[in-house]
Amino acid sequence: MPFTAPLRFLLLLALFSAGPAASRAQTAPATAAPKRQLQAVRLTGAIRLDGVLDEAAWQQAPVASDFVQQRPNPGVPERHRTEVRVLYDDASLYVGAILHDVSPDSILREMTARDKFGNSDLFCIFLDTYHDQLNGYNFGVTPAGVQYDARYSPAGGEDFNWNAVWDARTSIRGTDWYAEMRIPYSAIRFSKASEQLWGLNFARQRKRDNAQFFWNEVKPAVNGFVNQWGELRGIRDVQPPLRLSLTPYVSSYVNHNPLSAEGTRRTTTSLNGGADVKWGINESFTLDATLVPDFGQVQSDNQVLNLSPFEVQFAENRQFFTEGTELFSKGNLFYSRRVGATPIGFYDVKAGPGEQLVRNPAETQLLNATKVSGRTRKGLGIGVFNAVSNSMYATVRNTETGAERELMTQPLSNYNIVVLDQSLKNNSYVSLINTNVTRAGRTYDANVTGGLFRLNDKHNAYGLDGSLVYSRRRGQVFGKNKSINDQDGYKYTLGLSKISGSFTWDVNHRIESDTYNPNDLGILFGNNNITQSVSVAYRKYQPFWKVNNMAFFGQIGHSLLYKPARYQSLYVYHGFNTTFTRSFLQVGYDVQYNATTHDFFEPRTTSLGEYFVRVPANTDFVAFLNSDTRKPLALGLNAGIQHYAHDERLDRPRRVRYSLGVYPRYRVNNHLTFRYNLDWSRSAHQLGYVNGGLDAEQALDKPFLDKVLLGRRHVSTVSNVVSVAYTFTNRMSLTLRTRHYTSNVRYLEFVTLRPDGEETPADYRRSRDNTYNAFNVDAVYSWWFAPGSQISIVWKNANSPDLQANEFTPLYFSNLSNTINTPHNNSVSVKVLYYLDYLALRKRRG
Repeated sequence: MPFTAPLRFLLLLALFSAGPAASRAQTAPATAAPKRQLQAVRLTGAIRLDGVLDEAAWQQAPVASDFVQQRPNPGVPERHRTEVRVLYDDASLYVGAILHDVSPDSILREMTARDKFGNSDLFCIFLDTYHDQLNGYNFGVTPAGVQYDARYSPAGGEDFNWNAVWDARTSIRGTDWYAEMRIPYSAIRFSKASEQLWGLNFARQRKRDNAQFFWNEVKPAVNGFVNQWGELRGIRDVQPPLRLSLTPYVSSYVNHNPLSAEGTRRTTTSLNGGADVKWGINESFTLDATLVPDFGQVQSDNQVLNLSPFEVQFAENRQFFTEGTELFSKGNLFYSRRVGATPIGFYDVKAGPGEQLVRNPAETQLLNATKVSGRTRKGLGIGVFNAVSNSMYATVRNTETGAERELMTQPLSNYNIVVLDQSLKNNSYVSLINTNVTRAGRTYDANVTGGLFRLNDKHNAYGLDGSLVYSRRRGQVFGKNKSINDQDGYKYTLGLSKISGSFTWDVNHRIESDTYNPNDLGILFGNNNITQSVSVAYRKYQPFWKVNNMAFFGQIGHSLLYKPARYQSLYVYHGFNTTFTRSFLQVGYDVQYNATTHDFFEPRTTSLGEYFVRVPANTDFVAFLNSDTRKPLALGLNAGIQHYAHDERLDRPRRVRYSLGVYPRYRVNNHLTFRYNLDWSRSAHQLGYVNGGLDAEQALDKPFLDKVLLGRRHVSTVSNVVSVAYTFTNRMSLTLRTRHYTSNVRYLEFVTLRPDGEETPADYRRSRDNTYNAFNVDAVYSWWFAPGSQISIVWKNANSPDLQANEFTPLYFSNLSNTINTPHNNSVSVKVLYYLDYLALRKRRG
């Protein structure tokens, strides 16, 4: 049933009605709680890390207790006491915690892999070693002894990809559980001051109540997190250690590719070696380097059929590029998948008459990557990143003579980033970022420079933020005599916002010029835009009636083409979610009304601003729920409908899109968990670009080569992911992940596009119906046999969707059967890495 105009009015009313009421409810800005202080005590003897806390030194240290609840009921004192003590010596910080409870059964302790919480209680310590109230560390442990760590920064938020080498032990004694941690100074950075002053907080999660508590109260209505920590005093006469470690690796692969070219081996083996180096240049700055890295064991990408005019953004799974990169993420100018990506000339390789393509690597070989980062005592963060990739070649063989020739697909390339980030008072900062890509030979180089800032008032209640970015490309397109010397562009943003309290709002304005392009080391889905938006939000943090919390969101946005200045889109958004008190069932919805849109990017023509696809006005509604994750069986569910208005100009059925997501999770016990993800969508009467891929049959399609050809189509997509995780111990786990993705496209009619957005029927007879299938399996056995040292065995199985026939196959199980029964690439690998710490080696020799 279509959404009516009165319903749209009600949605708009709901969007803005919360604002005045919320504003009246909170006239004063939210303020942070007073900062507590804790004294650390110097050790005179040794600590045995066993999770017992039976050494006399623990009894002599001051106790941090009286934690305050942060959720679900902010501000309430804890009922079950938590006691934390901090000790230190010349090498490490020691943390001991006693977490009282009512019975052993109340202490939930699911066994998971590192950095995974699961259905478990936990305890953690937060450290702001430079006391800048912006950047910090988190070290945590569960009752099962599972460790996790994270970094905090304005750019990266909470980054669990960061990993340090430290240790923890736990035990359960009666109705309480104990945690004992040893955090070497080599795992953190701090100044050479004779007396240290660090930001400090502790947190406890009691999963049975879904409650979280902090030692220094963290108010959800106050902007920021690190700025709400207390203080750790008493650490004297400790020196930042020489932080020098080497982690060499050896890996071996057996690969079987049944689609290898005739005359080449289908089963190949390889032996690789390299190392990661970490060196503390001084107390503030650290150099991380990876030499001849091997990323063959990372999780497979979720390949999809991309019908949009923009590229697919894939997640980064390579550890070197996921940890310690928060400085380089400032301004969103660094997309790490560009480093070691598909060679820029990969798709241009063509075998000539009487030749066959023997080899064309889809990934660029990375020779090395280095990053230097740190922050001075005055809050200046400095980051330098550099990576070098090798020249890449495709191999073409003469089928008669057997002679081979090589075609360069990517020249030797250097990737560089420099960042300066100055922390200011009141959770503010200013930053300068430069990214550069330099390629050898006759091809283009790229440079992007950006400045950004965030300035908050002294109450941390209002903020002004903005950025100015300039991009420049010089040279010629690789393999083509086409200059791009005129590609200089810019982007700027400016925003004003209320950032604290139950009621918040922000106003934003952005311009991206038609020649702005940061894509050589960043990612941008579309330039040539002028956008502006107004957002409001109201959050009820305190429980009331039968719910724990409630939140309303709303936004109005408008966009124009930058050059020429023409209308693109207008939308109104409203969202709501809440969590019920007893069942912890989370429910909510999102609804967005989009006025008639002029899509200037779908035609994919250089005449930008002249051709556009007219998208009728539509309303997009999605409802969702998530059940209580404490239960063995938990369920996530969402369903949506996007309904388009009837286009009176065309005698054509209405467009409509349906979507459904089902995400059950079954925890068999504390060691074994099954997960299943189903995502289904169907778009009926979608109108989209067709011209792509005409080279193979130019004779047939020649009348349409100089025209924008669109097709009205049905698109049905199904993604199934099944994963199993069995965790033997807190240092050993086995995971299996299988994914099958299929997308069917069936065309109903074809039209050519006129410059004014009008469509003309096209006598186009070529069938473009197709089906895209992607299938992969990732099985990983991981054993952390010593701190920082790991053995991993990985099996990867995948089809080659780009090489399949792609015949239109509408039935799902037919697709699944065809995909499983077609030839697959298989890889089995073993990788051993061993952590060598200079200080530990010197101590052993002594």
